[in-house]
Amino acid sequence: MAKANYGYYRGTIFLAMFVGYTLYYFNRKTFSFVMPSLMEEIKLDKDDLGMITSSQSLAYAISKFISGVLSDQISARWLFSIGLFMVGGINVVFSWSSTVAVFSALWFLNGLGQGLGWPPCGRVLRKWFEPSQFGTWWAVLSCSMNLAGSLGPIIATVLAESYSWRAILSVSGMICVAVSFVCLLVIKNEPKDVGLPNIEAAAKKSKGGSSSSESTLSEFLLSPYLWLLSVSYLVVFGVKTACTDWGQLFLIQDKGQSTLMGSSYMSALEVGGLLGSLAAGYLSDKAVAKQGVRIYGNPRHFILICMMAGMFVSMYLFRITVTPNSSKVTVTSQRTKIDYCMSNVVIITHLSLLTIQVWILSLGAAFGFSSYGPIALFGVIANESAPSNYCGTSHAIVALMANIGGFLSGLPFSTIAKHHSWEMAFWVAEIVCLVTAVGFFLLRNIRTKMGHVSKKAD
Repeated sequence: MAKANYGYYRGTIFLAMFVGYTLYYFNRKTFSFVMPSLMEEIKLDKDDLGMITSSQSLAYAISKFISGVLSDQISARWLFSIGLFMVGGINVVFSWSSTVAVFSALWFLNGLGQGLGWPPCGRVLRKWFEPSQFGTWWAVLSCSMNLAGSLGPIIATVLAESYSWRAILSVSGMICVAVSFVCLLVIKNEPKDVGLPNIEAAAKKSKGGSSSSESTLSEFLLSPYLWLLSVSYLVVFGVKTACTDWGQLFLIQDKGQSTLMGSSYMSALEVGGLLGSLAAGYLSDKAVAKQGVRIYGNPRHFILICMMAGMFVSMYLFRITVTPNSSKVTVTSQRTKIDYCMSNVVIITHLSLLTIQVWILSLGAAFGFSSYGPIALFGVIANESAPSNYCGTSHAIVALMANIGGFLSGLPFSTIAKHHSWEMAFWVAEIVCLVTAVGFFLLRNIRTKMGHVSKKAD
């Protein structure tokens, strides 16, 4: 009977968090989704766009850090629901606005609300799921971002043909507000809130306690591994955010693709990211189960390094192989070969264009797979490698660094594109990604247990 109760509450709570965080992410990216339609009505240059997106990233970084540190002291369901309500309300007000200053201020407030979303999710997962399942369920919940990111661009593009960007933001915001009340009713902080034994306490008891894993704040903060994770997460999240925020404009403005192709690329990226998150969580959990937790190195490192390398390769191939004239060259070459039958030319041309489009979507899916996997793993590793008394702070620190990367992908990144080109901006991101992957590979056997480690453990 107890197992049935656990199953019921786990299912309903997880579903509420999944739907809620899907709306969190959709309403975080609505500006990016409707950017082409908005620019048709309001004149914005690249610096204006960068200012708006960076204002949100800055606020998100601050809010998520504070929320992570304080998450153990605040009701998770209230924190999650209040943030969702705030995000939805800000989107509605955003739809009434028309100036860069107001856009930036409102998107800053949106970022503050966004920071209240994920820390409560991590806390609830730890309370409701066994440690051996933590990585997998973390990855599954992370897929809510990919679901919103994959459907969002297509939904926004299709709706923009019949409705204004203001209507899209307004409706999505109102849905967000309504679901926040549902989440407040459904989500439970921990099993004991509904009369069930706490899983975390049982796990500690079976291992004979965890007092030996506690450390002082200075021991924890001076851990080199904490900062290796932080810097790597900064780069990975920054590059990923640059591609999701600016990839659509890059394809349209520099690569000569259609708006639909741009939104389809973004959707393919998010679908790949969904699969990458699931694969990273599942495969790394299998590696931990097989190799065990070690003081030096981490079984999850192999997955991390492979995926970071995949980010570089997919970005390089995209930059080199996709050009504005690729389809024109194909058409010309075919016409010299088959000039006796125009119908055949048309068929071959369509096949060539289809091949190019499939290639672009494949590269988007490959990049999404390779970037979202590490994003899921960095949070898991930060939690499990930290001392038991600083798990929340550990995730808050690496998440703060990640969101600094998100901030850098806004205005600084768009400034490079403005003064040089999108091609140059993405080349810079590509090189930074490569250097980080090589650096992480060289330091893969670093001591991974943060803070104090007993001599017996060593």
